[in-house]
Amino acid sequence: MSYDEFADVRRDPDPVSRGRRATELLAVYQQRSTELARLRHEALEEAHEQLGMPYSQIATAIGITKGRVTQIRTSAPSRARPLFGVGPVTIVLPFRYQVTDRERPLLAAEDVAAGELAKQLLESFGFATRVAQLGPEDHHLPEGDLFVICGPKSSPAVAQLFASDPRLTMTEDGSGWFIENRATIERYRSPLDEASTRASDTAYVARRTEGTRTITHVAGIHAIGSLGAVEYLTQHAADLYQATAPRDFSLIVASDHKGLTITRTEALELPLVWGD
Repeated sequence: MSYDEFADVRRDPDPVSRGRRATELLAVYQQRSTELARLRHEALEEAHEQLGMPYSQIATAIGITKGRVTQIRTSAPSRARPLFGVGPVTIVLPFRYQVTDRERPLLAAEDVAAGELAKQLLESFGFATRVAQLGPEDHHLPEGDLFVICGPKSSPAVAQLFASDPRLTMTEDGSGWFIENRATIERYRSPLDEASTRASDTAYVARRTEGTRTITHVAGIHAIGSLGAVEYLTQHAADLYQATAPRDFSLIVASDHKGLTITRTEALELPLVWGD
């Protein structure tokens, strides 16, 4: 947010509008404050590790006490936080129409569970979150940092995300949906669609930047696969960030489940970094 936007909120004559806009602006400022705290911590460690500066010297150079440096080192947000952007992060869930006496929007239980798990994951990194729904006629995603839980069948906007991934895509043939490696043409299908007794699914995971925003995207071939993908990110976010930062990537994840409980997750390939 710029100073002009801050000043504009102060000048808003409508108290309801002013209160709403101030609330929204506070959320953005708080998220940027959290990110600045992470950047400061990162700078401290880089100065120590790369420049060989003792922490007492770093404290003097940046204008804080040595005791404050100790506090920063023990309380700063995770270094892996940028994997999901700056925040706030909108969790995007797909709805479908259920035809009864009239068309009603329907959220799959697996998608709701995946959204709740994504919320827990993001909040563990200090993000403020909100939820938005995406329908089969929506051609545009919400603004800002996103955590999208949706496949290409459910939304034209999400189909466009897959179309712009240089490494992986998700499409279908007569045997069902599959994820395809664009370079090797290898296809990854869901065991749920094959002659298998395993309660397993396959999912797509990607992290991309668009201008100043970050989009995390998960999509199971079946909805339960999305839940498995979020569980994988919960367990491996720090490792993924270390392996890929700051580049965009996509990844294939397999997971086993019992009901809505994910019992195992596994990456089927190394993260496929874009631009390499």
